[in-house]
Amino acid sequence: MFPFTKPCRILLFLFLLHALQAIPSIIPLNGKCRDKCGSVPIKFPFGSDSGCGHPDFARYIKCSFGTLQFSTGTGIYAVSSIDYSSNTIVITDPLMSTCSSMQNSGSFTLERKSPFTLLPDNIFVLLGCSTTSPVFDRNTDFCDTGSGLNVCRGLYSCRSVEGIGLEPNGAISTCCVYDPPSALGPGYGLDLPKLQCSSYSAVNGFGGDEGDPMKWQYGISLQYNNSYYSNACKNCEDSGGFCGFSGLDESFACICQNGMNTTINCYGRGFVLFFFSPDHIYNASLHVSIELFLICAHSSDICS
Repeated sequence: MFPFTKPCRILLFLFLLHALQAIPSIIPLNGKCRDKCGSVPIKFPFGSDSGCGHPDFARYIKCSFGTLQFSTGTGIYAVSSIDYSSNTIVITDPLMSTCSSMQNSGSFTLERKSPFTLLPDNIFVLLGCSTTSPVFDRNTDFCDTGSGLNVCRGLYSCRSVEGIGLEPNGAISTCCVYDPPSALGPGYGLDLPKLQCSSYSAVNGFGGDEGDPMKWQYGISLQYNNSYYSNACKNCEDSGGFCGFSGLDESFACICQNGMNTTINCYGRGFVLFFFSPDHIYNASLHVSIELFLICAHSSDICS
């Protein structure tokens, strides 16, 4: 039996219940955020783990087994690079065709609500298209029949076109540098079954040699909305912390290197919400409950 009365035990129970409810429902794994995923540096608004970065980006960008991944409704793509000075990322589709490897591809969709847009320098090339494909409709002008023809010739010169049932250096009549009339913003979709094409390729640079498709840069360039950066996040980063979020309302939190989660920064100012380490969990409300437990244990008059 505990050396204090029943009313005291009830009060202790209520304090402990409040302490458990105060723990945020979303916390970073291992209590902190990583600044790198594989070889890709991670900065705000992106995050390595749950509770890191901005919640609007956490739905699309995640670090999984050392690979930074971008998710859409049509699949999961590896993030090969991030340029924080221009707010751009490059993603690669494992089924997308390149000069070194061609295969039947899936579709690609950029969700309408995502904070990403396609950069205009992306060149989407449809390969192995049916002669009845809507992209060849003379009334639509979906295909670039100017410089796009050189891109088609380059890709069709690759030996890997055999992977989609074509002969190297064959006719390019089944190739289309896709140039849809709509803006390439959120909600963009590349539906290969609907377009009646076998595969697609995305070129975001020619590597200084437009005549050699082996040197071309393959991948999809996306620009992200950087308006999420705030003074609160800057204050957090200046103190050595990582901007993140916590709780059901996904409110701002500054994640410190030692695992402390605060509302302001890592200089010791602000109300501490949560501290987590492999050995113990500390919460301000829980600390009050423990103190009350000790007081009641040594003084039955307080809770009697």
